[in-house]
Amino acid sequence: MRDQVREKVAGEICLSDEPGKTIRKWREQFHISQQELSKHLGVSPSVISDYEAGRRKSPGIVTVRKIVDAFLDIDEKTGGQILKQYSLAAKTDSIISIKEFAKEVLATELVDMIEGDNLTPAIGLDKHIHGYTVIDSIRAITSLNSFDYLKIYGWSSQRALVFTGVKFGRSPMIAIRAHPLKPAIVVYQKPEQVDELAIRLAELEGIPLIRTELPVSDLIEGLQSLG
Repeated sequence: MRDQVREKVAGEICLSDEPGKTIRKWREQFHISQQELSKHLGVSPSVISDYEAGRRKSPGIVTVRKIVDAFLDIDEKTGGQILKQYSLAAKTDSIISIKEFAKEVLATELVDMIEGDNLTPAIGLDKHIHGYTVIDSIRAITSLNSFDYLKIYGWSSQRALVFTGVKFGRSPMIAIRAHPLKPAIVVYQKPEQVDELAIRLAELEGIPLIRTELPVSDLIEGLQSLG
């Protein structure tokens, strides 16, 4: 599993148009500070900062490998939570599409891409989104157990959860409120009607609730083009 994760992360960084931003995205995914990473690598924190900000020449493959190995070493020393999440990330029947972005995406950019309407205007859209999961809400209600529920978060909870087949929107928000993991943003795809309770729960959690009328295929195509 470690080798699979190592190749995935290193590949994303090396193939990224902005490797510094991708390094920062993965550092944040692993919940590692610049100081912690620099100490593990034996370099100044300013070196990491310069890479991430694009002030320093993009690192070569050898340096990328060292950075990725540092992510994994630090994660394993603290219980291997990210590696465990990776092993949980296989799709279930209720997951229509799931993806981790190569670099973080602003919530505003995501909402614009899906032609979304913010039902919670008091909650800002200045969050960074690391990925998305499109979920068949009917199948999720009937088949998703507590173990499978973790799979919808993929590598990071800092993601958009997109629910299709929504009638009133109460059930998804009740499930989110009851679970300790929270998404960065929730999207309802062509809901029949959004109940005031769903909006109120989103406001209590500080999670933007977005409505989109795009067909599922167009929605996924737009999301896949991000990051």
